Amino acid sequence: MRGRLGLVGVGLLMLAGCGGEEAAPRADLPPPRVVSLPAAAAGGACQLLDYPVIEQATGVRFEVSAASRHGKTDTCVVRGEDADRPELALSVSPTTADAGIFADEVVPSGGSSVPGLGKAAYRSVTGATTGSGPGVEIGWLTGDKRLVALKYTFPSGEERSVAEDFGAKLLALAKRIDTSSL
Repeated sequence: MRGRLGLVGVGLLMLAGCGGEEAAPRADLPPPRVVSLPAAAAGGACQLLDYPVIEQATGVRFEVSAASRHGKTDTCVVRGEDADRPELALSVSPTTADAGIFADEVVPSGGSSVPGLGKAAYRSVTGATTGSGPGVEIGWLTGDKRLVALKYTFPSGEERSVAEDFGAKLLALAKRIDTSSL
């Protein structure tokens, strides 16, 4: 019994030294370094994106990327470090569709044809939703049988007309992406 009480006493003494004061930073260590990785480091569809290329085409700077795969579809989302919006999303899926099927089945209602991109392409503007502003999307059928969609979503409070005007910048980025391959 006395041995148990001694162990409990030692445990309480050890706990008494925990908490309360935080350890002071060590002066002999350099400050932590923030490392910026390229968008492609996330893998998947992010391999088709490059932060400086995005900024050059759109005028918007992004610093964070994340990739995902669902079935045979690769996706990538890029954002700024400190905010959820704006957001740029890219998805790439293999397809057997031709230009006719693309026009009939893929182009969303209200989408307009875009010449000069892939075998067939569209541009579509969407209104704001809960938690996000309007968006603009460019979708196209590539020459190597892939469906690609590139969507830019604005922060809440942005007007739909801003998204409509942004379409030309997103198209310039889509043309840069279309020359890349996974």
